Amino acid sequence: MSQSHPPALLLMGPTASGKTAAALALAETLPIEIISVDSALVFRDMDIGTAKPTAAEQAVCPHHLIDILSPEAAYSAARFRDDALALMAQISARGRVPVLAGGTMLYFKALREGLSDLPQADPALRAEIDAAARARGWPALHAELARLDPAAAAGLEPNDAQRIQRALEIVRLTGRPLAESYARRAMEVPPYRFVGIALDAGERQVLHERIAARFEAMLAAGFVDEVRTLRARYRLDPQLPSMRSVGYRQAWDYLDGGTDAATFRDRGIAATRQLAKRQITWQRKFLETWPDLTGFDCLRTDLHAAIRTHVLRALDAP
Repeated sequence: MSQSHPPALLLMGPTASGKTAAALALAETLPIEIISVDSALVFRDMDIGTAKPTAAEQAVCPHHLIDILSPEAAYSAARFRDDALALMAQISARGRVPVLAGGTMLYFKALREGLSDLPQADPALRAEIDAAARARGWPALHAELARLDPAAAAGLEPNDAQRIQRALEIVRLTGRPLAESYARRAMEVPPYRFVGIALDAGERQVLHERIAARFEAMLAAGFVDEVRTLRARYRLDPQLPSMRSVGYRQAWDYLDGGTDAATFRDRGIAATRQLAKRQITWQRKFLETWPDLTGFDCLRTDLHAAIRTHVLRALDAP
């Protein structure tokens, strides 16, 4: 990308890799504004289970795309791209540097590569798929997807309800494999000079321990009460995107009496680990194809200094 384009920093990584702290560390050196790249942080009153930046953290520098929607609403990669590009233009015009930080890898992909010409959501078909899932279970729907589109099913966990639903919807609506639909994309490269940072853990077990510790901290901070209050305050159901978020889905089941406290804890931690695994898989593909993305071990003791040095050099490069 031309040096004449304004810079934009991409800071991604799996859950519990320290993205918020790394972004705030950059604010000590650069005039930045942070754009959240997180499909759950957009929802109001979902604070504990999303590890939303605290009021003190958000006061360090301006934050965007946090608390913009009711948990009754839906948000999409297409809307994120539109919102992010508009915000990036405004931030650049203020003479500041946009930092897009988060772990929703589909949003990063949409920003960098544009969006496929996919069909809009079909409420009737989605209701039909959800009814089938309630009757037969998501693994059975995953098996159906495997018959229709083996490649798409191979990339999904049997209980990944949201993605199985969307994959089945697209395949049924278009009559073609998911990969073929996604291939019909017009590349739209945003007019920015990207500097990418990808966090990962050199020792995966340490990341798993961080995930478990953070989930325990969420429980101690009142996560279950948060979900209980959400259910009382809003008209929610377990199929809404907000309540499909990792942790919230398991908490909903617990509050409905589907599991005991110990099982809820174990399932919440396991689901978060699976999320991290998916995020890392996405990120590895980005590292292979995006030349301006550099990986950093989030466990290194000099992480923030190393990221700062890398960013400053990249911004000064001809």
